[in-house]
Amino acid sequence: MTTTIDRPTGETAPTRVISTNDGANIILSFGDFNVVGTRPIRHDGVDKVTGRATYGGDTNLNGLLFGKVLRSPHAHARIVSIDTTKARALDGVHAVVTAADLPTAEDREVNLGEGAGNIKYMSDNILATDKALYKGHAIAAVAAINVHVAEAACKLIEVVYEVLPAVVGIKDAIAPGATLLHPEITQKSLGNDTGIHSNITKHARHQLGDPDAAFAKADVIVEREFTTSMIHQGYIEPTNATAMWNLDGKITIWTSTQGAFAVRDSTSRILGVPVSRVRAIPQEIGGGF
Repeated sequence: MTTTIDRPTGETAPTRVISTNDGANIILSFGDFNVVGTRPIRHDGVDKVTGRATYGGDTNLNGLLFGKVLRSPHAHARIVSIDTTKARALDGVHAVVTAADLPTAEDREVNLGEGAGNIKYMSDNILATDKALYKGHAIAAVAAINVHVAEAACKLIEVVYEVLPAVVGIKDAIAPGATLLHPEITQKSLGNDTGIHSNITKHARHQLGDPDAAFAKADVIVEREFTTSMIHQGYIEPTNATAMWNLDGKITIWTSTQGAFAVRDSTSRILGVPVSRVRAIPQEIGGGF
């Protein structure tokens, strides 16, 4: 069965939703709709086609510094030491930060308004504390007068790694005896702590109706397993953020996001500042998925 939408001429004409089944047209509905079948005006359309829209990357403040991040070249490695002395001494560098500069995060889940998150693991993902957990994990960050100085400073940061075995697939990660990324975590199953140390941190169940009875009535059951490569959306701007931490202790963040409250709340939790002192301003985005 295929479904088509037939829009008669005229913006205010009724909309007929028609299903084609074996060559016969079946009218599923016939009536007036507020949006379907009309040509609504995009309120952001004029700004975007004229270039007047302000995206996250368009934010430009007086005295703006540029950040660059040094990332792990290893998929799994213990961080033995980080020496930022040479990077800090480079002319034009204003700051070099590592996880040691962040407040100690609580190991507990919090509600961020658009989902929950563990503060400790969110903080560790921003700047790795004791281990790099994936290739590209942020290790240190530099703020400098321009991107070129920041990049040069990143190259001066000396990191000593103890490379550890990596797991690069789901089957490898859950296999018995697999290398544990978080050996301190025990698996939670249906709300109970099993005491089992595993890369499977949580087992939940979503159930509705009677699956066994439904399968028993099915004429055909098709079961397959598919493996795909990693994919990512192709939005038309880079991930970005600009922040100003004012002398009065208030933080303002301009960023390309659809989740301003999550940005505000996670920043408050990770930096250990009251949420009332954090303001997140969502800018236009290059794609929403």
